[in-house]
Parts: sequence; C-alpha cells; structure tokens
Amino acid sequence: MTSAKTSVAKVACHVCQQTFAPSRMRPWISVRPGVSDLINAAYPGWEAGRHICRPDLAKFRGAYVEALLERERGELNDLDRQVIESLQSGELVSQNPDDEIGEAATFGERMADHVATFGGSWTFIISFTATLMVWIVVNVIGLMVQPFDPYPFILLNLVLSSLAALQAPIIMMSQRRQETKDRMRAENDYRVNLKAELEIRQLHEKMDHQLAQQWDKLAEMQQIQIELLEERLNDRR
Repeated sequence: MTSAKTSVAKVACHVCQQTFAPSRMRPWISVRPGVSDLINAAYPGWEAGRHICRPDLAKFRGAYVEALLERERGELNDLDRQVIESLQSGELVSQNPDDEIGEAATFGERMADHVATFGGSWTFIISFTATLMVWIVVNVIGLMVQPFDPYPFILLNLVLSSLAALQAPIIMMSQRRQETKDRMRAENDYRVNLKAELEIRQLHEKMDHQLAQQWDKLAEMQQIQIELLEERLNDRR
C-alpha cells in the first residue's frame, strides 16, 4: 500500500526572487504601510498578491525603524542601534547588569563591595562601639598595671584616623561600581522601553492597515449585495 506524498507549492519572494514555503513568507496585506512604502521604493511592483520572505522583511523593518527614530530623535546613538539590531534579529535586548559587572570584577573590587556592605551595617556599628568602650574602660579604670593608651587616647585617635583614611577610598570604590551598575540598568531600561514603544507602534500600524483592508472588503461586499438586490428587483418588474 503506497501513500501519495503531497507537496506544498512554494512562493517566490518579491525582493530576492527566491522561493520558500508559505509558512516562511509574509503576504502584502500583512505588511505595515510604512514598511510597504520602503519595499515598493526599492523594488517597484510591491502590491496585493506579492509576498516577501522573513529575512528581507526584517531588513526593511530595521530600515523603517531607523528612519523613524532619525526623524524623531535626530542622530542615533549606540543604544538606538542596538534596539534596531534586536528588532531585525528578533533577539532579546534586555541584559542583566549584575552578571556583566560580576564577571569583570577583580578581587579588590569584590572586597571593596564586602567592606562597604559591612561598614554600613548595624553589625559594624555595634561591634565598633563595643570596641571603643572596652578600649576606653581598660585605659581609664586601670585594669592593667600600665595603660597602653592613657587619656587623651592618642593611640585610639591614630587608629580611628587610619581606619577612616582607608575606609573612605574603599567606600568610594564601591560607590563607583554601584554607579556603573545604575548606569547599565538605566541603559537596559531605555533599550527595553524603546523596543516596546516601537513594537507597539508597529502593531498599531498593522492593526490600522488590516482594519482598513477589512473595511474595503466589507464595502465591496455590501456593494455587491446592493447590485444583486437591484438585479432581483429589476427581474420582478
């Protein structure tokens, strides 16, 4: 018993003239008007009944988005071009700044983060206060035969000054890394928001285009129905 194999007819792309399966093609009616104008300008004859493959459609979409951004924002920056490339490739544009900075962080930078985190905690405040109190009590009450740092606690002042001199640049180093993280998060939010805005705008254009096509079809069907009714009336007369 043999089974007949059915072959799906391939469709030619209007741009590259290559044939693909219908699932990999987009018809003229489903392409946004702005993108259709670019396709027709580069390859005249883009009209109803024509098809375009997905790779070529992605290129024209990218060109349309780039022209749209240039009209609204002027010169494009690197973040805008990253969003355009992500729209063309269909890849995600969001990134995790913590992963990127964590992979490139040195041992000293990681230690600076830990020191800054510990220095801004209640554990450090309580333990440091307890150490100061013990230091002062030991040297004032005279628990030892000879206090190692009698009043006015010159050694303690030296220790505190040295600690502050070391802690300040370490905290500044950690704050600089935090500023880098905040900047990368802001850039990531900008890319995601810009891509969402462009995709929503293209979706609106597509819906408006399809609604216009549906209204044209409904108007044509209504006109045909009116003509049929007029013919029947004329036949009865």
